[in-house]
Amino acid sequence: MKDEKSTARSLQSADTERRNAADVEDGRAGSGAALNPVLHEAASDRATAPTARVGTGIRVLKRNMKRNGSRGCVTRKTRFGSRERDWLKGDAQRGCVCLYGASEPQPPASGPQTSTTPQPDLKLVLCSTNTTAEELCAQRDVQGLYLQLHGDLIRRLDPSERPLQMVYDYLTAMGYEDPLRVQQEAANSDLSCMIRFYSEKPVNADQQERTLLKGVFSVRKGKTQLHKWAERQVILCGTCLIVASVKDSLTGKMHILPLVGGKVEEVKRRQHCLMFSSAGPQAQTYYVNFDTLADYQRWHRQASKVVSQTISLVDLSCYSLEEVPEYLFYCQDVTHLNLRHNFMRLDGPGGLSNFNRFAQLKSLNLSHNGLGVFPESVCEILTLTELYLSCNGLSAIPARVDNLQSLQTLCLDGNRLDSLPEELGSLVQLCSLGLSFNDFPQIPSVVERLCALDKLAMAGNRVETLDLCCLLRMSHIKSIDLRLNGLRCVKSETLEPVKHLTQLDLRDNRLTSVDLSAACSLETLQCQRNQLGSLTLSGFTLRTLHANNNRLTTVNIYPVPNQLTHMDLSRNLLEYLPDWVCDSRKIEVLDVSHNLLSEIPARLLSSMSLRKLLAGNNRLERLADLLDHIPLETLDLQHNKLRELPECFFYKALNLKYLNVSANALETIPPSSQSEESLSTLQELYLTRNNLNENCAALLVGHQNLRVLHMAYNQLLSFPASKLSKLEVLEELNLSGNKLKTIPSTVSSCKRLHTLIAHSNHISVFPEVLNLPEIKLVDVSCNEQTEILLPDSLPSTLQELDLTGNSSLMLEHKTLNLFSHISTLKLDQKPAVTAGDAQGTSTLWDHGYAEMCGQRNKLCVSVLAVDHFGDSPEAAYGIFDGDRNEEVSRLLQCTMGDVLAEEIQHSSVDSVYMCNTFLTSHRKLGMAGQKLGASALLCYIHHESSEPGSYFSLTVANVGTCQAVLCRDGQPLALSKVFSLEQSAEEMERVKLAKAIITEDNKVSGVTCCSRLLGCSYLFPWVLPKPWVHTEPLCSQDEFLILGNKALFQKVSYQEAVSTVLAVRDPRAAAKKLCTLAQSYGCRDNVGAVVVALHIGEDSCTCEPPLLTAEARGPPAPTPLPISVSPGDPATPSSSSGIASEFNSEMSASEVGSEAGSTASDEHPSSGPTARPERRCSLHPAATLCNMGPLVSLGPGAHPALFQRQPSSATFSSNQSDNGLDSDDEAPLEGVISNGSKLEVEVDIHCCAFQLRSGPPESPKDLDGRHDLRGSDYPNSKMRRQNSVVVSATNGCLLAVCGREISDLKKSPSTSSLFGKKLSNGSVVALEDSHNIIEVALEAPKKKSGYFAAPAQQDPEDQLIIPPSLEQDVREQLRGQSPVVPGPPPPSTPPSARDPNWDHPHPTVPGLHPTTVLQQDVYDTAL
Repeated sequence: MKDEKSTARSLQSADTERRNAADVEDGRAGSGAALNPVLHEAASDRATAPTARVGTGIRVLKRNMKRNGSRGCVTRKTRFGSRERDWLKGDAQRGCVCLYGASEPQPPASGPQTSTTPQPDLKLVLCSTNTTAEELCAQRDVQGLYLQLHGDLIRRLDPSERPLQMVYDYLTAMGYEDPLRVQQEAANSDLSCMIRFYSEKPVNADQQERTLLKGVFSVRKGKTQLHKWAERQVILCGTCLIVASVKDSLTGKMHILPLVGGKVEEVKRRQHCLMFSSAGPQAQTYYVNFDTLADYQRWHRQASKVVSQTISLVDLSCYSLEEVPEYLFYCQDVTHLNLRHNFMRLDGPGGLSNFNRFAQLKSLNLSHNGLGVFPESVCEILTLTELYLSCNGLSAIPARVDNLQSLQTLCLDGNRLDSLPEELGSLVQLCSLGLSFNDFPQIPSVVERLCALDKLAMAGNRVETLDLCCLLRMSHIKSIDLRLNGLRCVKSETLEPVKHLTQLDLRDNRLTSVDLSAACSLETLQCQRNQLGSLTLSGFTLRTLHANNNRLTTVNIYPVPNQLTHMDLSRNLLEYLPDWVCDSRKIEVLDVSHNLLSEIPARLLSSMSLRKLLAGNNRLERLADLLDHIPLETLDLQHNKLRELPECFFYKALNLKYLNVSANALETIPPSSQSEESLSTLQELYLTRNNLNENCAALLVGHQNLRVLHMAYNQLLSFPASKLSKLEVLEELNLSGNKLKTIPSTVSSCKRLHTLIAHSNHISVFPEVLNLPEIKLVDVSCNEQTEILLPDSLPSTLQELDLTGNSSLMLEHKTLNLFSHISTLKLDQKPAVTAGDAQGTSTLWDHGYAEMCGQRNKLCVSVLAVDHFGDSPEAAYGIFDGDRNEEVSRLLQCTMGDVLAEEIQHSSVDSVYMCNTFLTSHRKLGMAGQKLGASALLCYIHHESSEPGSYFSLTVANVGTCQAVLCRDGQPLALSKVFSLEQSAEEMERVKLAKAIITEDNKVSGVTCCSRLLGCSYLFPWVLPKPWVHTEPLCSQDEFLILGNKALFQKVSYQEAVSTVLAVRDPRAAAKKLCTLAQSYGCRDNVGAVVVALHIGEDSCTCEPPLLTAEARGPPAPTPLPISVSPGDPATPSSSSGIASEFNSEMSASEVGSEAGSTASDEHPSSGPTARPERRCSLHPAATLCNMGPLVSLGPGAHPALFQRQPSSATFSSNQSDNGLDSDDEAPLEGVISNGSKLEVEVDIHCCAFQLRSGPPESPKDLDGRHDLRGSDYPNSKMRRQNSVVVSATNGCLLAVCGREISDLKKSPSTSSLFGKKLSNGSVVALEDSHNIIEVALEAPKKKSGYFAAPAQQDPEDQLIIPPSLEQDVREQLRGQSPVVPGPPPPSTPPSARDPNWDHPHPTVPGLHPTTVLQQDVYDTAL
């Protein structure tokens, strides 16, 4: 009490108040006092702190907060000081809650936000898990607290709810297990994008406009001049315009004008005046004169929507309403009222208890309102014909429901019902009843009394037995949905036919056999994804049968189903087709793929009704001859054993438009016609992976309507030029994986060609396709290109050009200029071979990747690939699939490596750091992850830290449908788990228990088929970000690792993928082949693949902890020269390192940062026993890099072509606070600039892209005089970022700069591309061997003389090239710095190799001695 009185007396001064409040808080935290709520307010919008309110044992602390301008989120960590940390350390049940003010809530994730958007008033509340909303409201003197989840709806908290406990429960449900980590995450302001609290209900102007418009304006009634203008209160609510007295708007006289079907028109003779007219012969008219243009536009916009309606519908869904506006009850013509996704209450003027005031209401939707109990007041609305009460947590239906005698549709899906009242049977007009996703153990008996009911939906219940005798008593029901019930048996003991049932859905159950021969009127049966071994049906009226994904060996249907039009029997065990299939007269679509068929009956092929036949993945060896012309339009015969097609095939199947015979053994194809004139209508032809030669290409001439031709991976030595010119309408041509030496020049005759894929050949001359008007994609990677002859200008349509894998390719400056507009340009980096490599040091792994966008306009798959991860022999690989969005996959690509590198410092338990990596990445998606999501798979190759002499292990974590397969002894070993509802019974059950609505296409709420994703947080708790984690020890029998997205493994089996890679060996070519095969097998979506070749033998090196004792510092032996940072700051990828996709050039790095939050990890480094120790390989001694102040080590884990935690969309982040301060307790660091969540380091360097060459040797004396790393002021090399070494990914060059100079380098127009490379529709650029200086040069400023400001150098291989104009600047900039890199003695340089333009020795960075490199052609730039 003394402390309270002292604090109260000190409130006269704001400064005195802050000091005393801080003292009180420190005393409480230090003594571990009782968990009374402590409010810490950080009011960033106030210049001076208001007077604190002294309450019952609660102290108020004020502190200004800094924002990062990132969509309303406050800057991370700047709000936390030592006092706040002490409070959290006191107890794991303590924490903090961010309270936002009543400003407008955050915009939708898809909407851009400008810097002028008002920031919400944010206050930080330190409290405990026992603190209730009522206690916080009493202290804040507010009416209530409000909760917003995922930037969506906002609801009022009950007084007894505990906000901090809600946050902890939310994080635990996400997947966090450690209480301390939960406490730490709860204190993170980034969490506000998922869960946010408001002290007052935010006001959304747009939402308010659509709910109610109200104002006092000049009004005149009627079209004549008899009436005068008068001030009246005008209300637009629901379907009516209400004109009332200014003083007594609710009790006085009102004029109500129904607007549905009426008119709203502009009155031109008066400014800002509208005329409102009702419909019908008794139409009335009112003129309203508005004061401002804004009011005029707002009322005109809303009224126009109302008058355009055909029914009197009021849609107030998703408005976070607790009650409807009272004026809505005056709209007596309302017939349809939609209030789904609100928080409607019973009481109040606009509550549900007053809804009986609607005299004509027919349809009422109250789904997703969290009612908890059935609102009995609804039973008084006797006019209702439709009532929707889904997802309200209802456990019982009241008997009063029998009042609703007019009810025709009742939807009770997604509740907790297990029985229905008998009174429901009196609803004689009820024809549709929805009971899906409840807890019914059987079909309710009351259904038998509903004589008008014809549709019963009971999916997702617990019905295990279906008795046909029960259905006999329900003679009125025609359609029953029983999917996802766990059905085990269908009893058919009765001989009496079930005549009324026409549609039955038994999908996704546990049935082993089904006999529905008694259902003689059955028209549609869906029984896929069961365990059916036999199926017996009646064929009298059967029209559609879906029985795929079972174990069927035969299907018995009697009599012959002559009405059958569509049948799917794919993925079963059929060895032959029943005779009744051939006898069926009307069958149009037949899918029998993925069976064991050895032949297709000739009668079936000759059917005059069959339009589409899918028979791929069987054992067909021949195709029967066609006896007559057939109407077949689509034929898929891929993955069989066909050696030939019938000779008459094409001229008997004249209607054929699609043919896929890939993955067979064809050696030739039949001619298109018997004469020179062909009537072929074939448009798509897939011949990939056969044994076709160039003679077959000549037979394609007759197919003059051919648009798509795939002949990849055959035996083509050439393609006849004269024949190619005949394919004039060809749009897509794939000739990859053959032995072609050239693409005929006649390809220029294919004027509609937009895609040419010809990788993995022997092509040395670039095809003449760049003059085609519609060309979009050209892929000639993995060939023997030496030069490219280009026209004067390239077509503007060209979006992607892939030239990787052409080791001899030389590009001139003119070529680079012409490539400037291409959004995705893929070129090789010229790899620099280090001295360590020259000595024979083996590479433990290397990778290749491929991404193809298919028929989509954008690429939604991104790849992460780091062969050298951290400072020890480690690697990280990942693949991310956004399905139909590219934002989330690219953000994950930029951030996930950083997060992993940080998490492995906090824990050495694989399941812990991998799980936390996914959960933290999920949080860092910010607002982009609210509505969008992506599948993610991450692989981490490492030593077991607990066993210094251990072999390597592979830890795999994934969510969604991306998969990883390891080849061990030539056999596939699956390492991931597919989180798809169709493929995981466990996940299906979890989602059902959470009362999610699973639509008929097996998607959660109709959005995604995945039960676990990163992003899509608005689907929580049904869709979670917690990954599956598996660790597999690697051995010498492990040959390679394949990572792929859903589209890849849907078309390519594990075994085929492994066999494909074994046959190719080269990782990049293998990845290309996998994607090409998937496309040729029918994949039309984005497809991505990563192949990691493993070279881990029993003699592979192992790593051991570094020696910490000082040793003699003589000249080190020639070693690789990678750049690495300390374990607290390991090497990780970012968008500028070549790992990130080429983002859209219109999107800045700051925008990406604001979307994803801070992409470098924010958490404090762990110093406890669980931190991963720094490891060094005994076979790869680390060099030492010296610089001013703290030093950076050179370890074997990094790579010369890798930025180490560079700023871009993945920005620098301090391990302390964002501005280099620990709250108000420390001084700022020199050279560090804080702009919110990003931390930038200043740079001033002029030539940022140059190649290191050998320099003069260094004397041992100089080496001894250096400041060694082990003498650093920072233990464990965990240093701050004032000084750092960045390795450029442009051309393998080493760029040594002071860390404080980097932000200037980012701001420079000539170098900003290094830190934020973004091109549209691009794919990832691998660090080590795919990123080229050309990609960086594309972002350089365009000049008349080209991209390169420096004069061209003749032989830049052996020198450190610095343009003469910048020589003096570089000298001055680097003068006085201590030597940077010790290196081996240089080789002798022949005089002929010196640059003739420089008659004096080349200036070099003092003390900078690069490693030796192979002689190669490298384009050097001064950006």
